[in-house]
Amino acid sequence: MQPFQFKHFSVAQDRAAMKIGTDGVLLGAWAQIDPEVDTILDIGAGTGVIALQMAQRSAAMTIDALEIDAEAYEQCTENFEASPWADRLFCYHAGLLEFAQEIDDEYELLVSNPPFYTADFKSGDSQRDQARFEDALPFEHLVVCAAKLLAENGSLAVIVPYDAADEFIELAEQVGLFPFRRCDVKGRPEVAAKRSLLQFSKKEQKLETQTLIIETARHQYTPQYTELVQDFYLKM
Repeated sequence: MQPFQFKHFSVAQDRAAMKIGTDGVLLGAWAQIDPEVDTILDIGAGTGVIALQMAQRSAAMTIDALEIDAEAYEQCTENFEASPWADRLFCYHAGLLEFAQEIDDEYELLVSNPPFYTADFKSGDSQRDQARFEDALPFEHLVVCAAKLLAENGSLAVIVPYDAADEFIELAEQVGLFPFRRCDVKGRPEVAAKRSLLQFSKKEQKLETQTLIIETARHQYTPQYTELVQDFYLKM
């Protein structure tokens, strides 16, 4: 399998269960990065694509990633080392609960494209199941650990199923994280929203909402989507 080529970096993904997809790239492009942010953590990094986008988009000197799966961790590390920002990127081979308990550092931006398939059926491929099913990283664990790891002035950006967005917001508010940005994502104008991009902070503020439509017809991308991802995709 050839590496996935972006404009400024490439991502090998032959050993990672979860391949490059629209969700991760959307989050990496959409998450608000304040100019003064210097520490970023990508939770459940997979191939490392979101952390690499963070490196391209920001001047943050510390961009860490967490990945529990051994194969994905090794691939993520290799992708970091092959990138133009190798000196700013580092991947930990650990689960979130273990990491949050052991580390005293705080981060000014947390990003996560968490596994969220909750169906009882599992494919039989344990690596893919761990990457895809929510029991590998329950939302409750994510928000509790995020509240601990997040600096007082920091923010958490995630992408979740549209149908789970209100539940995620409720869980986050229980630990003192409040939404200030929300973007519901639709594949086409006539279909229901499938994903929600959410960003939280420790202070309550007015919620800014929008809807993003990806395409009007097959491969006919909207100006809004093109503008969001054109710094990354080669053919945009």
